[in-house]
Amino acid sequence: MTPEQLPVEQYEDQLAEKVSRLTSMMSAFNAPDVEIFRSPVSHYRMRAEFRVWHDGDDLYHIIFDQQTRERIRVDSFPAASELINRLMPRLLATLRETHILRFKLFQIDYLSTQSGQVVVSLLYHRKLDDAWQQAAEELRDALRAEGFHLHLIGRATKTKICLDQDFVDECLTVDGREIIYRQVENSFTQPNAAMNVKMLEWALDTTRNASGDLLELYCGNGNFSLALARNFRRVLATEIAKPSVASAQYNIAVNQIDNVQIIRMAAEEFTQAMNGERSFNRLEGIDLQSYECETIFVDPPRSGLDDETVKMVQAYPRILYISCNPETLCKNLATLSATHEVTRLALFDQFPYTHHMECGVLLTRR
Repeated sequence: MTPEQLPVEQYEDQLAEKVSRLTSMMSAFNAPDVEIFRSPVSHYRMRAEFRVWHDGDDLYHIIFDQQTRERIRVDSFPAASELINRLMPRLLATLRETHILRFKLFQIDYLSTQSGQVVVSLLYHRKLDDAWQQAAEELRDALRAEGFHLHLIGRATKTKICLDQDFVDECLTVDGREIIYRQVENSFTQPNAAMNVKMLEWALDTTRNASGDLLELYCGNGNFSLALARNFRRVLATEIAKPSVASAQYNIAVNQIDNVQIIRMAAEEFTQAMNGERSFNRLEGIDLQSYECETIFVDPPRSGLDDETVKMVQAYPRILYISCNPETLCKNLATLSATHEVTRLALFDQFPYTHHMECGVLLTRR
């Protein structure tokens, strides 16, 4: 398979293999049947990153084969959004003709939205100057004249030139409500927008009759916090990355949500605060004891929850866990299953045609 071909005819078989594999992994925990959420079979990725190959007067996108490290030319990329695919050839056509923009350009990153916005980052092995910025502004304006809602960024060592803004605003309809999400370039966002909506709606469904407040760790830009707020009295959420916290605060304001509080803390730090082991200035003015959290939501990195956070999580009657790595999820469940049982299990096919799985579990106290 090349980047310009997707084995669409194999999609159902590949998905069935993932379901079988996840079912087998979760059998030790007496999990219920898997709820399956299929991805669009093409144009599902809102992000794409390509290296740039220079060949005389020509240049083009490339990727490297993960096994052989072979260089593969990419002229179209059906895994990426239709917007990215429309923009790729037009952007390269202009870059080919403009020496100051193509000189020592080595990578192009795209971040698009379903709402028609796109940020393009041009990465260089050289210093960027005023002449580069003027040429970049002309490129941006030309592409905007063609109908692209484009924002352009230049990056080099210790340099970031943002022509107007370094973010896009996505608008997703989640269970009948529109939610605006600010997504910042070079920060984490869910890559598959259609699957993100399905994850949000599944999380809403699993907490439909929840009581009390929600505690969320690893909240990012508030992706789940904003959607779940309607099911809880209050939401207390933590995130360590400053750009994500800033985006979350914007998203809370623009969506006029008044029951979500974001704290800039690592999950491990918050665990220490909850256990009374350390005090933090960042918690000044926040009365943790006033929260009546009966549900905790976690969406950790691939490494899963650390041992102390697992123990802290066990104190809550309901645990909603989104995992991008079923292996570390199962490691955590080996501890969590002593006090909780898996009552819902879902597979979200975030990454079609790959080995990777995203899944969700709801655990309730025994």
